[in-house]
Amino acid sequence: MATLIDGKAAAAQLNQASQQIVLQLKDKFGLTPALAVVLVGQDPASQVYVRNKILQAEQAGIHSIEKRFDADLDTDTLMTVIEGLNNDPTVNGILVQLPLPAHIDAAKVIAGIAAHKDVDGFHITNTGLLMTGEGRPLMPCTPQGCVILAKQYLGDNLSGKHAVVLGRSNIVGKPLAIMLLQENCTVTIAHSRTADLEGVCRSADILFVAVGRPQLVKGSWIKPGATVIDVGINRIRVSEHGSRLVGDVDFESALDVAGAITPVPGGVGPMTIACLLRNTLVAACDQHGIDGAEAGL
Repeated sequence: MATLIDGKAAAAQLNQASQQIVLQLKDKFGLTPALAVVLVGQDPASQVYVRNKILQAEQAGIHSIEKRFDADLDTDTLMTVIEGLNNDPTVNGILVQLPLPAHIDAAKVIAGIAAHKDVDGFHITNTGLLMTGEGRPLMPCTPQGCVILAKQYLGDNLSGKHAVVLGRSNIVGKPLAIMLLQENCTVTIAHSRTADLEGVCRSADILFVAVGRPQLVKGSWIKPGATVIDVGINRIRVSEHGSRLVGDVDFESALDVAGAITPVPGGVGPMTIACLLRNTLVAACDQHGIDGAEAGL
């Protein structure tokens, strides 16, 4: 029976550390970090995500600024809002909740966020710095959380492990692969066109699954004893009147094979928000010339 990797507990620990850093920033430097969250439209899932992000930011002592707009907001008006946040010295982090309505140019919006305030880590400057290993970019939150959870079970040294990343999105798969290379893993990126996908997954010491297809990966795809990090979160119908959340991994069959696995919900999801808050603190320190070590980062 696989060990469950508790994302809620790991996130709580990281959030507690962030809370202490906020206190240090306030006491030693007179700085209260601030995060601006922009939501366009009434997407129910996005509203839940935004509410959770703001709640957890405030619990950590981070000042939150919420800007909500109707779904008919146009790209130019949204860009004006972002420009105002870019130029506001009291705002350290900017997050535009995705997905945006179809008529808004999401790529233009992401590019319009100042790189040093891009706490989602999606700006091309941050992704470029991540790729080259230079400086201290703001890194995408979900991949950060994935690496932290893998280390929670395997220890800080992932060197030499064969990591398979199933999924090649710009938000998770690609940046996660780069982060794992920086941990000295041997990394394979697999996707829908991969030949012998099951066999490739079964070769992994650590299997990260981020494809958005419910219960795609079966227990037979997993090397016995492997660590499985399931990024997926999908709602499936289980009866005429009911539904439940599942991951991209068939959890029940994986339990009998894997050495450790993240549950859904309660795995990677909580870590994404915890890493977002930490990014906000990194951004605040960098913008004010504060050595992160002095603040406890």
